[in-house]
Amino acid sequence: MCGTLDLSAHPLDCITLIISFTSPRDACRLSLVSTAFNSATESDAVWESFLPSQYQALIPSSLSFSSKKQLYLSLCENPLLIEAGRKSFWLERGSGKKCYMLSPRDLTIIWSVDTPWYWRWVSIPEARLFSPPCHADWV
Repeated sequence: MCGTLDLSAHPLDCITLIISFTSPRDACRLSLVSTAFNSATESDAVWESFLPSQYQALIPSSLSFSSKKQLYLSLCENPLLIEAGRKSFWLERGSGKKCYMLSPRDLTIIWSVDTPWYWRWVSIPEARLFSPPCHADWV
């Protein structure tokens, strides 16, 4: 005979720990299962596990967040300029994977960067990074 499993009978810390080993997408889905899961998914412990290990070094001290979940969502929706504006960093919302956008000036091009036959730098005022993007004439 099959019995039912009452998840609310387990300590909240236990549920929180288990959810912290899933993905952000799974945590959001699990929050809909029960009130116990919803409480666990709102825990800072869960959302801190989805943040990169050195996230504190990336966040400007002028920014503050009321929860780790709010910080996580901010890193997904608002890329940060890092390394003197030469890179942009954000998190992929569903998986929490780190994403980087590199400035073209940070790249080393094998075909002589200063050779006008292959490359020319185009200035776009609304570009996210401080450095202008390059246009490959040979493509």
